[in-house]
Amino acid sequence: MECGEVSSSRVSHPSWTRIGWIGTGVMGSSMCAHLLDAGYEVTIHNRHRAKAEPLLERGAHWAASAAEVASVSHVVFTMVGFPEDVREVYFGAKGIFEGIQRGSILVDMTTTEPRLAQSIDAEARRHGALAVDAPVSGGDVGARQATLTIMVGGDVATVLAIDPLLRILGKNIVHHGPAGSGQHAKMCNQIVIAGTMIGVCESLLYATRAGLDPEKVLQSIRQGAAGCWTLDHLAPRMLRRDFEPGFYVEHFIKDMGIALQESQHMQVALPGLALVHQLYTAVKAQGYGRKGTQALLLALESLAGRCRYLPHDGRAREEEFVF
Repeated sequence: MECGEVSSSRVSHPSWTRIGWIGTGVMGSSMCAHLLDAGYEVTIHNRHRAKAEPLLERGAHWAASAAEVASVSHVVFTMVGFPEDVREVYFGAKGIFEGIQRGSILVDMTTTEPRLAQSIDAEARRHGALAVDAPVSGGDVGARQATLTIMVGGDVATVLAIDPLLRILGKNIVHHGPAGSGQHAKMCNQIVIAGTMIGVCESLLYATRAGLDPEKVLQSIRQGAAGCWTLDHLAPRMLRRDFEPGFYVEHFIKDMGIALQESQHMQVALPGLALVHQLYTAVKAQGYGRKGTQALLLALESLAGRCRYLPHDGRAREEEFVF
């Protein structure tokens, strides 16, 4: 199959455009499901087929490899975990570039290295295809509700061509420039989240130590200048002791590591990010790498240890610093 020119007018018609999707994890499954719901024929591949079964039951087709997905798709989306996974999916022995067709478009939605996005773009062009980097923000909630923010890098014509598909997945789609620009924008996003996460966790710990009701504290501060996505969506999970992933700790450590590496190349000092990166490394060392990013609270509680706690009755006593 040779895809020919893929334009926005053709992409918007499910009867013409065949989609490939690689990576059906916490977010990828929901995102792929939206394309199925929109009427697109979708061929999927995942490292573990069991994670793809719900999508197969909804009508998706299974492919045994990334190369096979690419060989039958006009547009191929990838949403995997780490840069090494991206390299394997694209450049591996059974990767996308082994099955890619001329005129197809590759859309990597993984958060990964900007220079890797540029390498994918260059290799795609060598094969007569095109590539876009389009990492997302919004977590599992945004993926399920199709309200993701999508940060896009790639040439203007290619980005316009896939815009109808991106708008099925998210609500805030911003084109930042050539290949790699979307990944750089995602690093900006992760830097903000890192600072916000430590602020939210420390605020809740402070409230507990002061004898306040954390629920009431959230009620007070989330409507003021401190209001943010993390307070609205993750702080309530922390109070429920719900540390299940919307976004994995180990993936966030990866993202912060990329941002720190890029900042070194640009000679930009990011001491706040470096601190949060160390704290999250401690979270992973405690065995919580596959928990959600709100598990940062666990590392900070561990640092606090046993402490003087002032409850509502005003009588100080020692107890574990947990909610």
